[in-house]
Amino acid sequence: MTRGTQDDSVTTGTRSRTGHGPEAGAGAAALPVPAPGTGSGGDGGGDRADVSTHGLPGWLDPVVTAARTVRPTQLSRFLPPEDGAGRQSAVLVLFGEGPRGPELLLMERAGTLRSHAGQPSFPGGALDPQDGDPHTTGPLRAALREAEEETGLDPTGVQLFGVLPRLYIPVSEFVVTPVLGWWREPSPVGAVDLAETARVFTVPVADLTDPGNRVTVVHPGGFQGPAFQVESALVWGFTAGVIDRILYFAGWEQPWDRSRKVPLDWRA
Repeated sequence: MTRGTQDDSVTTGTRSRTGHGPEAGAGAAALPVPAPGTGSGGDGGGDRADVSTHGLPGWLDPVVTAARTVRPTQLSRFLPPEDGAGRQSAVLVLFGEGPRGPELLLMERAGTLRSHAGQPSFPGGALDPQDGDPHTTGPLRAALREAEEETGLDPTGVQLFGVLPRLYIPVSEFVVTPVLGWWREPSPVGAVDLAETARVFTVPVADLTDPGNRVTVVHPGGFQGPAFQVESALVWGFTAGVIDRILYFAGWEQPWDRSRKVPLDWRA
């Protein structure tokens, strides 16, 4: 993931659990999703920017519905600036099916990096000019391209089925589009560049929904937000916020103890 896109959580520690108030329609941060088979422009061909829900496993239906109906302010209080400022980027939220059922693909940043060392994240990064229009299919191509560059996955085995509204990370001024994908044909993955990525791993959704793996992180700067203790990693910040909202709006969330807090190191 490009530098600076992990600092702030998507959610706040005191958010409403319903998220359906009258303010939910505020903000114009949603990305127009192209109709299936309409991806065009940019390098890599239109097939890599197609969005389709055809043939998805049934357990993904709640995620498809959430992607179609969730509004920006139901995900975050940080929305892209109305003047169009901010660096466009995208992450790939890739669902697969492993030995223990549904799972998500994550990566862990190298511990030697100057910023966000050792933090888990989704594959992703800033849009390049060849990705195309940042307001239509550009984020789709960027999410696949970055995932291939960082984890070595074969993008032809990934079926994109939707996007979540664009979110904003004020500290780094990144405008991030979470792109949802189904790992239809899994391929080998691993850290492509150890100077950037320490490891690539999958996390069963069952572990993410397990109340015993859920905590609230407390940053020395005052930030508090949802986190997950899974696969020998503490997933927090932007990545944990997106996962938290997906679990909630997909109806997968189980009650968990939000008073169970874990302090973050001052260097995090």
